[in-house]
Amino acid sequence: MSGGEVVLKLSHDQALVLSDWLDRMESSRTFAQVVDDRAVWSALHTISGTLDKSLVGIFSPDYVQLLEAARQRLLKDVS
Repeated sequence: MSGGEVVLKLSHDQALVLSDWLDRMESSRTFAQVVDDRAVWSALHTISGTLDKSLVGIFSPDYVQLLEAARQRLLKDVS
């Protein structure tokens, strides 16, 4: 079955942490070796671009603090 869209729902904290991780990983040589299928890159770029457009906090002067607070809340939730 093809066509249509898949909708993913993330909390703001999840989206912020994932956006940061993708940004760091997509430019690393190691990640490029792990993700060796060019078709997968299409999905990763779409996810990354959607997160970047949706998260105004990534341009905030206190981004590092926002990111760390989001990480801590997520870690608390999985403990």
